[in-house]
Amino acid sequence: MRPFPVLMALGLWLALGSAAAAQTADPAAPDPASSDPVVRGAYVFAAGGCAACHTAPGDAAKPLAGGRALKTAFGTFYTPNITPDPDTGLGKWSEEDFRRALREGVSPAGEDYYPAFPYTSYTGITDRDLSDLWAYLRSVPPVQQPNRPHELGWPYSWRVLLPGWRLLNFAEGPFLVPAGQSADWYRGAYLVRVLGHCGECHTPRDMLGGLNWYSPFAGNPQAPEGQGKIPNITPDPEHGIGEWSDKDIAYYLESGATPDGDFAGGAMVEVIRNDTSKLVPADRAAIATYLKSLKPLP
Repeated sequence: MRPFPVLMALGLWLALGSAAAAQTADPAAPDPASSDPVVRGAYVFAAGGCAACHTAPGDAAKPLAGGRALKTAFGTFYTPNITPDPDTGLGKWSEEDFRRALREGVSPAGEDYYPAFPYTSYTGITDRDLSDLWAYLRSVPPVQQPNRPHELGWPYSWRVLLPGWRLLNFAEGPFLVPAGQSADWYRGAYLVRVLGHCGECHTPRDMLGGLNWYSPFAGNPQAPEGQGKIPNITPDPEHGIGEWSDKDIAYYLESGATPDGDFAGGAMVEVIRNDTSKLVPADRAAIATYLKSLKPLP
């Protein structure tokens, strides 16, 4: 099916990065087992791929102050400032505002967000991860940088159309999973489907921009901003990663090295550098467990 360029901006949340994004200072090394919610939140932040989208490219960019242009066939989205600046960032938000944004895709003013923000995946975030992520974002240095308005053509600039899209493509709350799976499988499913929101990029879309869950993770013929293709990550032996072992997948997520001696290229370099390499080994192994359990699709 034909990809929907506006919605492919979703993949940029995970797939794009910059040198400036790498400059985001963590208060400590991200650690999901820490007793400090800020340190745990830094881990959720890394697993969610937040830095790349909310930091503009270039050495002079201010970390997490927004301004990255997401260019699409329907206009340009500009990512917002998520530092705790009270005037231009999240400084006046409450934790409840933050919860509504991630789980419901609704702003503090009650407006529906454009799905360039992947709330469609983040809606499944756990209470603890949400609270920890909020604690971490409150700890980063505030930056005063006004948000740029989106530059969208007609009719995409009409927010009144968003409730219709939501009705067709958004289900609030945790995604349903089958019973009887291992703890590693459930952890991997959560990292892939929710925090990592991998399906937003690796799943093809229908004509309205909704994810085509008849072909989950089977790749997409158009990468964000038209830069190549998004690969198939199902265990199909010919078109996907069926020949990769669980250790191959985990090592790739850590180092970028493929089983055939090649290395990750394009946007995936930034994904590995800023996100998956920061995960603990058990979480990379859990991701491999989940991906290898998927239905092989061409």
